[in-house]
Amino acid sequence: METTDLKIELTSILTCPACGHRETGTMPTNAYQYFYDCEGCGTILRPRHGDCCVYSSFGTVPCPPFQLDKGCFA
Repeated sequence: METTDLKIELTSILTCPACGHRETGTMPTNAYQYFYDCEGCGTILRPRHGDCCVYSSFGTVPCPPFQLDKGCFA
């Protein structure tokens, strides 16, 4: 495994576009989170076109591959 000095932020706040509910989550490092069930209204969030995961679409911090400038499905 390659080591790096780059710091990756794994905590992001998701905001539901349907109801505005905000929740702090921890992003996985070994997979993309493609679905998220909003606890405020029950809407199932999916990434916007071109995004890998719900954190890149609706979070305050993009998913780890975007933080490393690798883009989707790196």
